Amino acid sequence: MDIKELILKFIRKNKKIRTADIVKRTNFSRAYVNRFFKELREEGRIELIGKANQAFYVLAKKKEVEKAKRKILSIRRILINRELSEDVVLDEIKKDTGIFFNMPAHISKILEYAFTEMLNNAIEHSESRQIEILMKRDSVIRFDVIDKGIGIFNNIMEKKKLRSEIEAIQDLLKGKQTTAPREHTGEGIFFTSRVADMLTIQSSRKKLLFNNILGDIFIKDSDKNIKGTKVIFVISLRAKTNLGEVFKKYAGGAFAFAKTEVNVRLYKLDTDFISRSQARRIMSGLDKFRTITLDFKNVNTVGQAFGDEVFRVWQGRHLGIKLAYKNANENIIFMLKRAFVK
Repeated sequence: MDIKELILKFIRKNKKIRTADIVKRTNFSRAYVNRFFKELREEGRIELIGKANQAFYVLAKKKEVEKAKRKILSIRRILINRELSEDVVLDEIKKDTGIFFNMPAHISKILEYAFTEMLNNAIEHSESRQIEILMKRDSVIRFDVIDKGIGIFNNIMEKKKLRSEIEAIQDLLKGKQTTAPREHTGEGIFFTSRVADMLTIQSSRKKLLFNNILGDIFIKDSDKNIKGTKVIFVISLRAKTNLGEVFKKYAGGAFAFAKTEVNVRLYKLDTDFISRSQARRIMSGLDKFRTITLDFKNVNTVGQAFGDEVFRVWQGRHLGIKLAYKNANENIIFMLKRAFVK
């Protein structure tokens, strides 16, 4: 029996084939049959599409290969975090699926940037032995990066000596913050949160949601305690966002992320903002920006010491930085004016 010819005949008739199809027809072992599939691949006559239980073969013709891959619009992998490279993982997704086929160029650039940045964060910072990735395309593109490591909020709390997840989230929202300043600029989450339609970062019992469709940021409690970090990125194929324009808006002329404006959301902690120590934690690291806007939405009041530390002491030390505020009620404005706010 000519097994190789049987394989080719089956593919020509059915357009694709799995090892199990020949095993069933011949009653030969899978290992024996796989030898012939391997020979045909090495001869360049067939090509393997997909991985593991979803894998199948087609004729090694460009049209047939592309047609088969176009139907594979989702992928899930468990990656071993050892000598792992995010760009290699991305190349494999492009090679093994049709997710990127005929994708608008500006969406493809955003997806490539965001996926590699979020996967790199997991590789470099999570301390997780395994990382799960998922990517799916329908009317929107979604990818998940999931690790079982230290957890992003816990990591920030530990490295910055903060007291709570809320303080860690607030520190993260400043932008250009990193727990490894020698290796990273901290721009990955900053830019990714601005090019997504929606970006969710979940760890422990907190979810941080960037919703650029509504133009707002939310913090929610999670139903369960998440070990490690789960990142979910979503963007519509019809989105008009342009990665280059976002870079130019927030970065210097050479895309050095030296620029301009940061909006700091003053999420309420256990108490209102009253102390100098709270003010110092909030302003930590913000001297990298030229314009800082403090957003007092949902904050009822601030103390005199808080206002004085931010708008007199800190501002006095950073005269070249513009310090502004918004969404302040009359109680807050009164305290800020006492600190010589114009």
